[in-house]
Amino acid sequence: MQFRAKLCWLMVFSLFMTGAVGEHRVMAEDSKENGSQASDNVLDFKMNSLDGKQVDLNQYKGDVVLVVNVASECGLTPQYTQLQALHEKYGSKGLRVLGFPCNQFGRQEPGTSEEIQEFCSSNYGVTFDLFEKVDVNGEDACPLYQLLTRLDAKPKGAGNVSWNFEKFLINRDGKLAHRFEPQTKPDDPVLVGVIEGELKAD
Repeated sequence: MQFRAKLCWLMVFSLFMTGAVGEHRVMAEDSKENGSQASDNVLDFKMNSLDGKQVDLNQYKGDVVLVVNVASECGLTPQYTQLQALHEKYGSKGLRVLGFPCNQFGRQEPGTSEEIQEFCSSNYGVTFDLFEKVDVNGEDACPLYQLLTRLDAKPKGAGNVSWNFEKFLINRDGKLAHRFEPQTKPDDPVLVGVIEGELKAD
């Protein structure tokens, strides 16, 4: 009886260990797979342009990219003028300005895509690339902004977008290089300086 009891116990123990090892192997493989998919390349996303066309952001790789969440009814909306000026001055040198309308801050971007396009064109002569309205914070934040807000970049650091017109500067390798508060104007000497520095980098 004692022999049979020990044998049963050994069989149960063996089955338990086999299952545990198998589970551990699956978890390790899942972790490895997720790790291989994780990337800090900010351009590894596809987004819809303001006219509804899908855009692979990898098309901007090799450029310096300024990502800005924009709004039409904000006190900072006049920054559109300076963003357009950056686009015109540095576009030929490889700067791309990408505007992402967002209605999360004071509901200051309530319009449709057509209304946003008309507003930007008529009031600020915007010709840089604009995209469909997105959330930048919270559970419904688009994957692009989930990554942007998770990464740590000076001078602001990681964390939620605080308001309209926060600025993320992406280097030519598709990596987040700098992040600036909404109140930092596009023509601020510090911001312009880091843009010029990234443009000069190989």
